[in-house]
Amino acid sequence: MKKFINTIQDIWKIEELRNKIILTLGLMVVYRLAAQVTLPGIDGGQLTNLANKTSDNNLLGLLNAFTGGAFAQASVMALGIMPYISASIVVQLMGIAVPYLQKLQKEGESGRKKINQITRWLTIGILLIQAPAYIASLPSLGIPESAFLLGRGPLFWFSSILLLTTGTVFAMWLGERITDKGIGNGISLLIMIGIIARLPSTFIQEFGSRVSQSNGGILMILIEIILWLVAILACVFLVTAVRRIAVQYARRTVAGNVQDAAGARQYIPLKLNSSGVMPIIFAQALMFVPQLLSSAENNTLKSIGIAFQDMFGLWYNIVFAILIIVFSYFYTAITIPTNKMADDLKRSGGFLPGIRPGKETADYLDTVLSRITLPGSIFLALLAVLPAFIVKAGVQPGWAIFYGGTSLLIMVGVAIDTIQQINSHLLNRHYDGLMKTGTNRKSVA
Repeated sequence: MKKFINTIQDIWKIEELRNKIILTLGLMVVYRLAAQVTLPGIDGGQLTNLANKTSDNNLLGLLNAFTGGAFAQASVMALGIMPYISASIVVQLMGIAVPYLQKLQKEGESGRKKINQITRWLTIGILLIQAPAYIASLPSLGIPESAFLLGRGPLFWFSSILLLTTGTVFAMWLGERITDKGIGNGISLLIMIGIIARLPSTFIQEFGSRVSQSNGGILMILIEIILWLVAILACVFLVTAVRRIAVQYARRTVAGNVQDAAGARQYIPLKLNSSGVMPIIFAQALMFVPQLLSSAENNTLKSIGIAFQDMFGLWYNIVFAILIIVFSYFYTAITIPTNKMADDLKRSGGFLPGIRPGKETADYLDTVLSRITLPGSIFLALLAVLPAFIVKAGVQPGWAIFYGGTSLLIMVGVAIDTIQQINSHLLNRHYDGLMKTGTNRKSVA
């Protein structure tokens, strides 16, 4: 503990890092405060039914978790940052088939700025669809007509669509400011802070149900906390696990001079889970489709739709796990360019021992990537459906979603990424990182 405190003191000594952390925390507080502002014209005291509709045993509850409860509060931030995430996914997928986007990807920083601008405009386009859909669904989600203080006329529709769009654009701007001026990935941090915002209340509810109802008491709470920590360790393993491919360089160029470096080895780190949480996000998007069948007139289709409404149900999780495995392969294939990796390696004078440069290297990397993606995708699928098993063990749904799935993976992934950025600042200033001791490093003159 003393070493950890010393490391915190070292962080505070570095003015640049201190300012970045303060700015990041300040912007996250602004985001959370904005999420509490209800849309004008809606009585915030009559949103109980909406909160019940977005309970944690359905997909609306998951959307509510990602927005930190703003969805259930009919807030100006009700759509959160998710439209921007959707636009980013669409642009990334279009980059495979659209030559113009492929050209921008090769133009470096200038191309990245143009792609970001395209993503922003696409986000607004998505908002112009999602915002009216959200407003139109409010009565069906349980908000009574009396809650609309000024009625639901054209003025209400126009102002609400404008505010929902502005809210997401503002959240997008906050995320970009955090990325540019703060510490960590801003968009990911905003999603994480929304998820974490609901963690204390759900844990208190679980604690109350165990203690007040004599449902296991403190002992069960301790067991649940231990299992939660084990799930966190499993997520850390999944996020950080890599397969290192040895690379050997015949010669290397240093400061304009060619130096012999025969026998020098480096490694290509291929991640066990190269696709991150994207397969879960893709799979969850598709899991909305069967729910549309619940309103069908055909009894068979209606029963299928009802069966898929419970995100902790058997068939939901079987299909969900299969989709995650399929999308893991799909997303890894489109985001890890093994051919480009092999070409870059060949141009830099590197080679894999025993493998010919060029096509054979690309085929070898593709084979290794395919082999490690299988256990990685299965592990990811198991973590994604783990909350369903936790619920069957008697844990409340609100607390169970923190045992796996997108929520836990996002929290762990974002935390590791942020710590790594803090570590890089500390090491550059001759301090040990958060994962090491808190003593000063001696700089070499």
